[in-house]
Parts: sequence; structure tokens; C-alpha cells
Amino acid sequence: MCVCVYSRFMNNRVPSHRRYQPTEYEHAANCATHALWIIPSILGSSILHLLSDDQWETISAWIYGFGLCGLFIVSTIFHTISWKKRHHRTMEHCLHMFDRMVIYFFIAASYAPWLNLRELGPWASHMRWVIWIMASVGTIYVFFFHERYKLVELACYVVMGFFPALVILSMTNRDGLIELLIGGVFYCLGMVFFKSDGRIPFAHAIWHLFVAIGAGVHYYAIWRYLYRPNEHMLEVKISK
Repeated sequence: MCVCVYSRFMNNRVPSHRRYQPTEYEHAANCATHALWIIPSILGSSILHLLSDDQWETISAWIYGFGLCGLFIVSTIFHTISWKKRHHRTMEHCLHMFDRMVIYFFIAASYAPWLNLRELGPWASHMRWVIWIMASVGTIYVFFFHERYKLVELACYVVMGFFPALVILSMTNRDGLIELLIGGVFYCLGMVFFKSDGRIPFAHAIWHLFVAIGAGVHYYAIWRYLYRPNEHMLEVKISK
């Protein structure tokens, strides 16, 4: 009985060199779990832009906003095409590659406000451009080795996700560190489901939810500690 229920919602696992094919239910869940966050991500990015007080805050808000919105938009488009246009294999393959590439730039964009707006030590300031080199290398890797070495790809995401966090050791102001850690924990827990297609029903959709929660926690930290005007600034603006 349990096997029959599982087979309705989940297909069997595939070899490491092939991509898992979701069931109809999983396709729908994959689309919905990221489509729901497109409008909130656009609104959230707009709020940061409105709160920006100088050029660097504006630039950082744009970079972060494009990365955040791009992640959910590209993921939704890919999963929709994969579901409804399965006979367009070339288009589906290209969008799948693009979906994986966007993750690297999302990670870089998520770090951008912290690296651009916080005071960093001399050695850590190089991370402002190193993070984008890492994203570019990850993109090139996907272009040439997409779906060939899945564990290597996963390791690349983990390294890029945690290596730039080392710069917090040079920050004089460490407000937001707890939120950054909590968001990172959600991403890590989600990776368990990211690699569980064919073992756990709706595994990829669950991974999407962990990504959304992690992104939400990180957005809150950016808004609260980097963009939210403090009481003194509010009093100055009101007095004017």
C-alpha cells in the first residue's frame, strides 16, 4: 500500500548521470514553491532601493534584488517549461543549465550588501570581487560539465556559500551574524532534500521551501542591519 502511494507522488531514482523526472504532482509543487516568492522578492528588493541613502546602498540593493528575484523567476520558468513543454528537450536543457548558473550569482548577490556596506579588514576586502570570480567559475563549470559530476557541483555550492562568510572575522560590526548563520543552516538542511529525488516524495519542492526560508532570513538581516533607518536618522528626516 505504501509503495503504491509513493509511486503516485514520486518516480524511481535515476543513475547519477541522468536527471530525475518528477511526477505531475511534483512538477506542480516545484513550480508553486518558487512562483509564490516572485512578487514578495520584487517588493522586498524595491523596499531596499527606497531605503538606500547613498550610491553604494543603491548599487547593493540592485545587485541583491536582481539576484533574489532572478533565482525565483528563473527557477519557476524552468520548472514550468519542464512540466508543460517536455518535448522541447533543447529548451529544457538550456533552462536547466541557466537555473543552476543562477544559484552561483544568487549566492554572490546575497553577500554583496554585506561586503559593500560593512567595513572590512584589508585582506577581507578582496572578497568583494573574489565572490564574483567564484560565481563566474561556477557558471563555466555548469556550461561544460552540467549533470556529469553532481557531487562536485554540490561541493561548489557549499564552498561558495560558506567561504565568503570568513570575512565576518574582520568585521568590526557583527550585527546580523546570528541571522546569517540561521539562514545558512536552512540552506544546508535543504541540501539533504536537494539530493533526495526518488527517495523522498516532493524532495525538490521541499528544497525550494528551505531556500525560500533561508533567503527570507537573510533578507530580514539585510533590511534590519544594513538598510533600516535608525531612530536618530528618522528624527533628523522628520525635523527636516
